[in-house]
Amino acid sequence: MKRSLVARLTSKNLHTWVRGYLRSLARRRPRWTSGPRHLLFAFCDHYEPLWGKVPRDQGEARVRYWRQHYPEMARAFRDADGRPPQHSFFFPSEEFDDRFFVPLTELCRHGLGEVELHLHHDRDSADNLRRNITGALETYARYGHFSRDAQGRVRYGFIHGNWCLANARADGRWCGVDEELPLLFDTGCYADFTFPSAPDECQPDMVNAIYWPQGDLARKRSYERGELARVGREHRDRLLMITGPLALSRRPGSVSMRIESSAVTASDPATFARVRSWVDQAITIDGRPDWVFVKVHTHGAPEAQAASLLGEGGAAMHRALSSYNDGVRWKLHYVTAREMYNLAIAAMRGASGDPNQHRDAVLPPPPVRQHGNAD
Repeated sequence: MKRSLVARLTSKNLHTWVRGYLRSLARRRPRWTSGPRHLLFAFCDHYEPLWGKVPRDQGEARVRYWRQHYPEMARAFRDADGRPPQHSFFFPSEEFDDRFFVPLTELCRHGLGEVELHLHHDRDSADNLRRNITGALETYARYGHFSRDAQGRVRYGFIHGNWCLANARADGRWCGVDEELPLLFDTGCYADFTFPSAPDECQPDMVNAIYWPQGDLARKRSYERGELARVGREHRDRLLMITGPLALSRRPGSVSMRIESSAVTASDPATFARVRSWVDQAITIDGRPDWVFVKVHTHGAPEAQAASLLGEGGAAMHRALSSYNDGVRWKLHYVTAREMYNLAIAAMRGASGDPNQHRDAVLPPPPVRQHGNAD
């Protein structure tokens, strides 16, 4: 007997986010009709060299593969500003190894990306989490990573391991710290890039949105409620939530539906149809409809993923993105996670026109990027 519709929806946790998705569909208007629209594309990688609990020698080989092949793939593509693709390596602090960091630092120095913070933890305490984050910031910063604000303080972007931001799981695993959002902000986090995570239970009802979390930010799942980012309104007492595209879309050549959660994998690479779906979700700052934010994610270190992302799979994605770079209807801008945050804040402050000049509007490039050259 077929399962009931309710059971099927519950098995994919659609009940936790479908209302937010429907609200996002209603926000797609008005359409921009005056001049080109700007596609701001960020590729955020949960970059875990030891994925699958492999030996460190294998992790080192995985990073070497990226160091060798990413420049080769990236040099074939340029955005409207002449920049190559940008890769944001969200590196897990628990996997730190100098042998991993030196090649990644070289990629960043050559203008191909930036390193941000990823972290897995389980049944943790606030004090221990603070110590671990502070230690990771100090370690990464020694290699020239992370931006510094006007006061010289290290600022970082964050992706939570296992999606479990703010102790979101019902079973209490993979976090343990209800007050994680204010703790992250207090240690210098400017924005969280964890979501979407559907069909995982941690997925919030804030869908296809850039938003400021609201309410008691020390509570469990405090990212569930938020104020949509809009021109003329900026908060300086909390981090920004930057989510990627999430949709229900039809599978090519089929009447069945799929959850499009903007995860790029070897088995589900980026196609023209997927790129179109990402853009169609129209994630913008309210009042700035011509700047469209597309953030997608991957776990790019393992061999199969790397071979796809740095081979035909990655090339196909960038060819599809290039269709949004005709200079008439669209201009494509490859951005890092930090630059995407800067552009979101710039839009809130009233910036308009070509976003390229606002990439560093709030937080400057990390030291490793300030004297580097693009390959």
